[in-house]
Amino acid sequence: MLPSRSPAVRVALSVAIATGLYGLSFGALSVAAGLDLLQTMALSLLLFSGGSQFAFVGVIAGGGSGISAMSAAALLGIRNGVYGMQINVLLRPARWRKLPAAHLTIDESVATATGQTDPDEQRRGFWAAGIGVFVLWNLFTLVGALAGNAMGDPARWGLDGAAVAAFLGLLWPRIRTREPAAIAVVCAAVTLVAVPLVPAGVPILIAAVVAAALGLAGLGPVTEGLEPDVEPYPTGPAGSPRGDA
Repeated sequence: MLPSRSPAVRVALSVAIATGLYGLSFGALSVAAGLDLLQTMALSLLLFSGGSQFAFVGVIAGGGSGISAMSAAALLGIRNGVYGMQINVLLRPARWRKLPAAHLTIDESVATATGQTDPDEQRRGFWAAGIGVFVLWNLFTLVGALAGNAMGDPARWGLDGAAVAAFLGLLWPRIRTREPAAIAVVCAAVTLVAVPLVPAGVPILIAAVVAAALGLAGLGPVTEGLEPDVEPYPTGPAGSPRGDA
């Protein structure tokens, strides 16, 4: 089948365009947080996980250390490991394809592939969404970073807190039920108490430990946060991808 006639490819391209545009905001916010152009592009090229990238620059913008930023990014990236096991069973990629498939396993590619019933369409959807998002995400990251550099000192424009605000905006839709909301409130309280007592960046680690302990204690569904954030086959108006990249 020609790619242009594949329903999965058409869905994948629409998801890739919508998601790729978010790279523009990431590039600008990363520069505003103090990262240079190469560091910003390295995050998009190598980490390639939108939620984790926003978490990383959010912690840096808040004065946290590199270790704190990496810890926050890693926590949000855990679900990609779960996706990887699912994709490995679903697509059974050949040996040489395992590494690129692992790198392209994000919310958008997983949601596009699992929304198909035909095995060939599942493969087309996964690769089209993964490659499409990767190319456009990095392209718009570059444009956003260059635009951010041209603006000079972000504090002059009141944008020095924008990365933290963007990360909170990314996190907010995940708090859909009372259990995640309760965990968020507890962790926010723990963070506020810890801020004057420990170095910058450490409060978020303490809050993460508290959140993990509450999760392990059974507060909230066991699958909460492990499903793709993207619905590429909406039953109503077109959805707005807000997932991995």
